[in-house]
Amino acid sequence: MNSSHGAPSVRATYRLQFRGGMTLDGATALVPQLARLGVSHLYASPLLAACPGSTHGYDTVSHDRIDPVLGDETALARLAARLHAHGMGLIVDIVPNHMAADAHNPWWMDVLTWGRASPHANWFDIDWDAPDPDIRGRVMLPFLDRPFDDALAAGMLALRHDGDSGLFFIRHHDHRFPLRPTGYASLLADVDAPGDLLAAFTTVAMRAGPGRESEAALHRLRQWGATDAGRVGMARIAMLHDGASLSGRARLADVLAGQAWRLAGWRDGASRLNWRRFFDITGLVSLCVEREEVFDAVHGYVLSLYRRGLVDGLRVDHIDGLSVPAIYCQRLRARLDRLTPDRPEDALPGGAVYVEKILVAGECLPAAWPVDGTTGYDFMDQVSAVLHDAHGAGVLDRLWAGCGPDASPLGPIVRAARAYLLEHVFCAESSHLATLLRHCLPDGDGSWAAQDLRPVLECLLLQFRPYRTYFGDEAVQDHAADHLVLDAAGRAACQVTTGAQAMVMEDITALLSACPEQAPPPVVRRAQQAFEHLTAPLAAKSLEDTAFYRYGRLLSRNEVGSDPALLGLPVAAFHACCLSRRERFPHALLATATHDHKRGEDARARLAVLSAMPVEWERQVQDWFAHNHAAGRGGPDRVDEVMLYQTLVGAWPLEPFANDAERLHFRRRIRQWQVKALREAKRHTGWTRPDTAYEDACAGFVDRLLDPVVSAAFLRQMAGFVDHIAPAGAVNGLAQTLLRLTAPGVPDLYQGCELWDFSLVDPDNRAPVNFDYRAGLLEHDTSFAAAAADWRTGRVKQDMIRRILAFRQNYPDLFTFGTYEPVETTGRDRAHGIAFLRRHGGTSLLVVAPRLPHALGVGAANLAAGRDIDLGLELPRLRGPWHSLLGDMPWQVTHPFTRGQVPLACLVHHAVGE
Repeated sequence: MNSSHGAPSVRATYRLQFRGGMTLDGATALVPQLARLGVSHLYASPLLAACPGSTHGYDTVSHDRIDPVLGDETALARLAARLHAHGMGLIVDIVPNHMAADAHNPWWMDVLTWGRASPHANWFDIDWDAPDPDIRGRVMLPFLDRPFDDALAAGMLALRHDGDSGLFFIRHHDHRFPLRPTGYASLLADVDAPGDLLAAFTTVAMRAGPGRESEAALHRLRQWGATDAGRVGMARIAMLHDGASLSGRARLADVLAGQAWRLAGWRDGASRLNWRRFFDITGLVSLCVEREEVFDAVHGYVLSLYRRGLVDGLRVDHIDGLSVPAIYCQRLRARLDRLTPDRPEDALPGGAVYVEKILVAGECLPAAWPVDGTTGYDFMDQVSAVLHDAHGAGVLDRLWAGCGPDASPLGPIVRAARAYLLEHVFCAESSHLATLLRHCLPDGDGSWAAQDLRPVLECLLLQFRPYRTYFGDEAVQDHAADHLVLDAAGRAACQVTTGAQAMVMEDITALLSACPEQAPPPVVRRAQQAFEHLTAPLAAKSLEDTAFYRYGRLLSRNEVGSDPALLGLPVAAFHACCLSRRERFPHALLATATHDHKRGEDARARLAVLSAMPVEWERQVQDWFAHNHAAGRGGPDRVDEVMLYQTLVGAWPLEPFANDAERLHFRRRIRQWQVKALREAKRHTGWTRPDTAYEDACAGFVDRLLDPVVSAAFLRQMAGFVDHIAPAGAVNGLAQTLLRLTAPGVPDLYQGCELWDFSLVDPDNRAPVNFDYRAGLLEHDTSFAAAAADWRTGRVKQDMIRRILAFRQNYPDLFTFGTYEPVETTGRDRAHGIAFLRRHGGTSLLVVAPRLPHALGVGAANLAAGRDIDLGLELPRLRGPWHSLLGDMPWQVTHPFTRGQVPLACLVHHAVGE
């Protein structure tokens, strides 16, 4: 059911991060530059209103307007007009899964004000019937900086009145928690408020919910509050409920007891939360977008932008967070198709839909989703893995194992991370799931009534590897893949359970695999969705946000969407992935860098070189271990030390530091990365309980290593080692760029990455981009050979992108409908090439990307091969000449890598007479 409506017009996208200085008008100014580069669509981070000060836009507070920090709809119209004038379109990132649990979110505030009586009470995924009597029928709010009783006793909770809304609220630092208007009459009676105002709120108490009476009463309260008597009365109410006195504390406690919410210290969020959040971020509350009225409210404005031609396609954030992703995708596709005929005549073909989805090995995008493909994490993994040398695993494993008792294989690290997260981070979610399962499991003979479900459930969750199954969806679809992964997890879990527990495991997996067409009862459906809502964040947090910072065999494989246990991918397997994509989702995005990547695409490409020279790398690291003397200083330990060395190698600049300011900036980036890495690993320190002594020791070690006076010898070694591998790393970077531009799918460029990208994890990878510098390079045409001679600037990468995207623009059908034909390589150096043909309508494109280039003797002057390369191609007979899109033609097409030239080829052939 994959869609192709509007997608063929998407030739190449350019992801732009708004905020941080980038506005809609700023993007408008960049359009001519992006058009010259050859992209067809600007691909925007979220544009809708987000929390004030948001750096990313995923904390939406309103779905019906552009964030004023970025501009307004008029500014968006200017951007769309400039894009259309250059034959380009706009794809925007939307966030249907969650919103900010923040005072700026009117829907959320309405729920806190009125509780279950709010018309938005079922718009958020709140368990109003939680078994805990203290929060049943209420919303748990773990936003206090200390336990509730301590906050109350310390006077940290202040009752105030908002003159704009008319609502009373509790203030705690920057938080505002609105009081239920049904209790305002008692507050006002204590200060001799006007009788008509008291009567109005007595009526509100009788109605017990929002409506005209409450609106009128709040309007009257705003009027009175603006008078001198009203201001005196409000001050009196605040004084009467001042927690600094025993009587005020008692009154305030009584008021709080009657609210639609329950305040708690932030540490209680993991154990007592009764609403679904985004991963473990309590500041983001999940939406029930499966409800059609919520879907319409969330998408109404962006769909109107689509209808008016201001937006041409959508990127859906975190599709696996939705309860019913298949239904969601089908509904979104239907809405877009319905609106497409109403778009302006001069609008581009529109309606492309991409979903952010992590696919594990062997997993495919569900066929029931009518979308154009993923955002490209799967390709990012494949292209990175095929450029690694799997034969280096043994030595790299030996080096890693020598880093201490924590240097385990990936599997145990992930399982330990999952166990930690279930106990300390997702305990509320797992308890909720266990409760639901207990309500729906059969127990007619009492055979397992005494069984504790938690250990059984934990065993299952520890073994479950993908993000989720889709049994909880409401669409009738093929669940063969879901059965396979759930059954595999159940079997693995049964190996470490008792016989009685294994019986319970069978019952659990049977319930979790019930399909909607089998009409399972609602409690089973809720259990299925609770399981699927838990496995997705558990998978992400255990691997990407924990294991990636605990497992340091080779950090270039610790990337979003990747399996670090797999060091290298055979060329044949890479071809198989490309063939599958062409068959199933030919318009999917192909990414090698994103706003979520752990390190830049060219940092990974450089680190990949280490897989082909593991003995030399091991020797170098052991030398650093011996001479840098980290041991005995309180930190880092060997695990953190070896990760630091890899990070330095990957991010080290291609040119020497020009001055102390550059050196200081680099050190700050490394220290910023280090703090995040140490806390995400949760071995010695963490976000909730930081060990400042260990962090300070690690920071001191970085400062010492990067001090040119104290560590001159180390800095010479680091610079020399990077100089040694950087040319091969650059060729790797060009190889993955070439494959991204020519393989089946749509190449996606992340902002600034048309030049070398040695960034680290966010916020480093979201730093402002020097677009003026890139524009200057782009404006001066040069030969590919000249660009290669100036490769340290990154110009050679930009030149490759410009040349191939121009070719894609001239021959779009070759990439939209053309074949993908793997080409067999022969000769002693056959392992050093990845070759394929794309053919359509008499035009053929031959692509030969280099692989494992360190062995090719790539030169530091111009990236040229330093020796003769015995790599041949088994090509079909094609009459007539070939020409090269990149540099000089090789002497023979069947032997594309020539000594003295950059070892890559992108050759075009037109059939005679065409």
